[in-house]
Amino acid sequence: MEELKQYVRNVDNFPKEGILFRDITTILQDAQGLRLAVDEMRKSISGLDYDLILGPESRGFIFGVPLAYLEYKPFIPVRKKGKLPAKTVSVEYDLEYGKGVLEIHADTIKKGDKVVIIDDLLATGGTLEAIVRLVEGLGGEVVKISCLIELIGLKGREKLKNYAVDSIIVYEGE
Repeated sequence: MEELKQYVRNVDNFPKEGILFRDITTILQDAQGLRLAVDEMRKSISGLDYDLILGPESRGFIFGVPLAYLEYKPFIPVRKKGKLPAKTVSVEYDLEYGKGVLEIHADTIKKGDKVVIIDDLLATGGTLEAIVRLVEGLGGEVVKISCLIELIGLKGREKLKNYAVDSIIVYEGE
């Protein structure tokens, strides 16, 4: 969406040399930009039959919580290892330089729950693929994945080819 794209700040050479970082903090710090982002993400899940919204820390929280509020649905946080206080289930996944572990409370998704996953970015797809494994491992069904930004050149959508994926802002490169 071109109107929303104008709120994204491009930062050269962050977090390392040669990377063009798409900074969403400029969306968040502008009332119109934030409203537009949340409204467009809400449109992407409009009309769906689902039970809950799930999002990874931290930016999945930023967009997932207001959507859950507006849609009158529960919000389920996915956190890094060791951040949740009750019994959890976890999944290990590949990062660019190593491994990561994500966790969710074991009692948050019931067998047959229909789940919408909300995140800020679809890049390589590794994090979202891991989240799908968590949801399905608890018996849930992913009915939609909605991201604010997608970097087409990193081919993350290929890892999620069996799922309905929407992105509001699309960049052709990395």
